[in-house]
Amino acid sequence: MAHTDPIADMLTRVKNAIMAEKKDVAIPLSTIKLEIAKILKDEGYISNYKVEKNQIPNQLYVELKYRSKKQNVIEGLKRISKPGRRVYAEADSIPRVLDGLGVAVISTSQGVVTGKECKKRHIGGEVLLYVW
Repeated sequence: MAHTDPIADMLTRVKNAIMAEKKDVAIPLSTIKLEIAKILKDEGYISNYKVEKNQIPNQLYVELKYRSKKQNVIEGLKRISKPGRRVYAEADSIPRVLDGLGVAVISTSQGVVTGKECKKRHIGGEVLLYVW
């Protein structure tokens, strides 16, 4: 089934898995979803991820991380740039999520990186999502 916004589909699957208290979630694989999963792992929002290429379509399995039995590390996910309204940020105006408690994921000419990395490299790009 074709999706007009595969990143929003990924976020919805993760949110639904959190509400259902699942330990992992399967997502159809794409390069940008894999890059987002790498950032979520590096920032400590998920435990791990793995790619299964023996299925059609290829699957990305994201292992969710919990603080306690029912409290997930991810408290919120928000899609910012959408197909109907693209949101860009210049290097000087990279958004801060919850005064630095969250992470902005930004697609740049140098790949998909966090807002902190954008400030460090002094580059801008399309603001994909916020996670906190």
